[in-house]
Amino acid sequence: MDSVLAKLPRQFDPNVLIGFDTADDAGVYRLTDDLALVQTVDFFTPIVDDPYTFGQIAAANSLSDVYAMGGRPVSALSIVGFPNNPDRIEILEQILQGGLAKMQEANCTVIGGHSIGDDEIKFGYAVTGVVNPQRVWANAGAHVGDRLVLTKQLGTGVIGTAIKKGAASEESIRVAVDSMSTLNRTASEVALPFPIHGATDITGFGLLGHAREMAIGSKVSMVIDCAAIELLPGALDCSRQGFLPGGLLHNTEFIAGCVEFADGISDDLRNLLFDPQTSGGLLFSVESAFAKDLVAALRERGVAGKEIGEVVPKTHPLIMVK
Repeated sequence: MDSVLAKLPRQFDPNVLIGFDTADDAGVYRLTDDLALVQTVDFFTPIVDDPYTFGQIAAANSLSDVYAMGGRPVSALSIVGFPNNPDRIEILEQILQGGLAKMQEANCTVIGGHSIGDDEIKFGYAVTGVVNPQRVWANAGAHVGDRLVLTKQLGTGVIGTAIKKGAASEESIRVAVDSMSTLNRTASEVALPFPIHGATDITGFGLLGHAREMAIGSKVSMVIDCAAIELLPGALDCSRQGFLPGGLLHNTEFIAGCVEFADGISDDLRNLLFDPQTSGGLLFSVESAFAKDLVAALRERGVAGKEIGEVVPKTHPLIMVK
């Protein structure tokens, strides 16, 4: 997609604060000096069997990009691809009910949508949020000396693959579904008063892929402490058993040249750093003096915040995992 976008003619609008020419999570368009729109769209095929739960996860994932920009979602349009089969219409109703439940939790109003006939089910939302133009979190703002804080555990990709193979434990399914259906709203709201220099959410490119985007955009390097990263229960077992999604293998091929691992980090653990996440957590680059207070504030609100590394001057490798 990047190669295609690069060939399109450039538009110029001084009110576009963030567009598709960067690897940010959403676009930002300034309306006034103190108000801007945050716009994003996301949809995908089912990753769990239960339609209602799938709807919840799809909604949480679609909302996440707005939270990653420091914004507040206000409205959404549903995007549906569904088979033209009246016998299955109850499934679609449950998907929409699950999505609406999460949108209501986010105080985001669903004002319409569009559907097409499709043999493969697809669902998600185009979400519009609002943000102060002076307080936008871009992924290109990390400062040397910042600390990196991650707000969710890793492993939804490998667990999701195990679910599809009928090999995931009930416990790993429960924790993965709970993580994917949890909004990043609280994490974003807690972080707003802190000096956040850069932010992104961890989704399809995995932790290392999104860290790479932040590092390149900010012209810095990063050191990540592997031992500090929390994993979903059962995720490491799924990696050991070879339940590796195609996206993980693609991420590894694409990102490996930018990453160096210290000796002693197993391949099974490395896999989880490349693992594509669905509705993953937020990654903050925060001024170092405030990192511990941010983690404490996140934990107090029930968010699994952890310091996982630091931002250092640009060097080779781009990302060092120790």
